Amino acid sequence: MEDKAQIQEAIKVQGEVVRKLKSEKASKEQIDEEVAKLLELKARLGGDDGKHQFVLKTAKGTRDYNPKQMAIREKVFNTIISCFKRHGAETIDTPVFELKETLTGKYGEDSKLIYDLKDQGGELLSLRYDLTVPFARYLAMNKITNIKRYHIAKVYRRDNPAMTRGRYREFYQCDFDIAGQYDAMIPDAECLKIVHEILSELDLGDFRIKVNDRRILDGMFAVCGVPDDKFRTICSTVDKLDKMPWEDVKKEMVNEKGLSEEAADQIGEYVSMQGGMDLAERLLQDHKMSQSKQACAGLSDIKLLFSFLQLFQVTDKVVFDLSLARGLDYYTGIIYEAVLTQAGVAAVSNEAQNGANAEESVSVGSVAGGGRYDGLVGMFDPKGRKVPCVGVSIGIERIFSIMEQKAEASAEKVRTTEVQVMVASAQKNLLEERLRLVTELWNAGIKAEVMYKKNPKLLSQLQHCEESGIPLVAILGEQELKDGVVKLRVVATREEIDIARTDLTSEIRRRTSEA
Repeated sequence: MEDKAQIQEAIKVQGEVVRKLKSEKASKEQIDEEVAKLLELKARLGGDDGKHQFVLKTAKGTRDYNPKQMAIREKVFNTIISCFKRHGAETIDTPVFELKETLTGKYGEDSKLIYDLKDQGGELLSLRYDLTVPFARYLAMNKITNIKRYHIAKVYRRDNPAMTRGRYREFYQCDFDIAGQYDAMIPDAECLKIVHEILSELDLGDFRIKVNDRRILDGMFAVCGVPDDKFRTICSTVDKLDKMPWEDVKKEMVNEKGLSEEAADQIGEYVSMQGGMDLAERLLQDHKMSQSKQACAGLSDIKLLFSFLQLFQVTDKVVFDLSLARGLDYYTGIIYEAVLTQAGVAAVSNEAQNGANAEESVSVGSVAGGGRYDGLVGMFDPKGRKVPCVGVSIGIERIFSIMEQKAEASAEKVRTTEVQVMVASAQKNLLEERLRLVTELWNAGIKAEVMYKKNPKLLSQLQHCEESGIPLVAILGEQELKDGVVKLRVVATREEIDIARTDLTSEIRRRTSEA
């Protein structure tokens, strides 16, 4: 048993660390990390009776969602799902864990982030890392050759979470994919249209959708003198350009990946280019790029894509960006990523009082990404039959972080229930009458609530309505019962009117639909 005095001393020291961080307004993660250490020390000390105390905290990189957060989250989900349905998608679900071999070798350098489950003496299993690989397995297993589906579910990554930026170890993904043999770039353009619709509707602030093509990247690497076996590893270094300056990216290419300085400089020239259809046309004439068949095929598709995007009226937000790489191994053609150019929120979180943290509170980075992966289903099919696929994943957690900050910043009250009316009484001994009326309302499909007390005070019933945002109160009294009416009170204006009991449900519907 550890010496009690030693643990108490450690608790004292750790308490000082936490207080110092709070006074310096350190980031929430830092404080949470040190608080967790303090709680663990306290648990080791045990209670007065020497029993072990539980550490009450969520696991690293995870979080609970309170009713207010869930109400915001539900609203976001509804916006996204209605967009997916508007575009004709159906939905599926797959198990939260897959055979380990299903997931290995699909994610490039990110494979180290896969959660492997402990061997229970049966199959070797891992928690799913995304929804795309399980989808490809599902298509191959069920011999499905065309489907337009969305899937919203939790995925798991052994990442080092930056929770203020909406990065977690357990998080939701919202995926939309079109599988099937179709004419070039039509489904790809629709995926970008969907991203545009969702981000516009959620009103998160200004955004850009960057597009590129894996074939253009590979062609560029080839003409710049990158050896074939280094394509993928150089690709994941280029993918860091949104987080690191070019000098650091170049250093990693040359010093860590063993690329020649000359090749790195040539790549540097290309990855700084951005534009639209005009840039694709210019690169088709480029004396180096035009030597690569692959790059030319990709550039022709980019031109075609932009012609469809014009018809879909989304070119104002889309930019052809040669630095976009997306590190996953399974992409074969077009790739895209949506980033917020400003999160539309001032630095509102409590920990964001000083400059560095203010930056942190809004720089959420990418909020959607995807691309074409024509070979993934073939990897699972015993006969290697390919099913071309293109899809997009909406970064729901990051979007949710911003929506939460916006709700905190605005004084607007977030309702956590949908109750339309509270059934109340002004006098004693009316519990049975209240229960009769609430039953009538429930049976008519009205969202109603009643207080679980025999004789609640009218004031406390009205206060409950104000606190939880219930718009109407149906008040019963002896006189109302005799007259066959109900007193309907509008909580916001305190206006009261007598309504015939038979008309009550239609009156509640009318008033709540207006609101």
